[in-house]
Amino acid sequence: MTVFRKDIVNKNIKKIAIVGPESTGKSTISQLLAKYYKVSWVPEYARYYCENLVADYTLQDEVNMFYGQVALEDAILVTTESDFIICDTTFVTVKIWSDEVLGETPQPVLDALPKRPYDLYLLMDIDLPWQDDPLRDFPHKREYFMQVWHKELKALNANYKVIGGLGDERFENAIRVVNDFLGV
Repeated sequence: MTVFRKDIVNKNIKKIAIVGPESTGKSTISQLLAKYYKVSWVPEYARYYCENLVADYTLQDEVNMFYGQVALEDAILVTTESDFIICDTTFVTVKIWSDEVLGETPQPVLDALPKRPYDLYLLMDIDLPWQDDPLRDFPHKREYFMQVWHKELKALNANYKVIGGLGDERFENAIRVVNDFLGV
């Protein structure tokens, strides 16, 4: 299965990824940013996938979520007329969850990591209060996962900024970082 379709993906479109530990406002911020900038938004595929699981997920489920996220992103890249897109998470999450829960990362994920870079990552800080959700697993490991995210982004030599703040302040901080990145 092809993970990167050079024939259909416009390489001039910048990708901004909203990432971080559980319950840090990724989906909210990514949707608000896409609406604010009037650009395309890539939702988190794993949320849809996990909502339909009837058993504990497996390494194959992680592979499926990886391919689903990549396909969803590519579909948006092909159809967007924007100069950039906002991605609610990336498949780096698959690596982090696979390592933590299953003890290994699927090879297709490892192979794709250096081939599918993002231009900017906004790493959501853990300063928001925890919000319960049936798909969230680790309320007491937020600091740990924040360090994992730093480690993974540094390993990718990623351009990233930590976004903190409560309420409107968080959104304003994200806008400020994106504007700096875009040079506006």
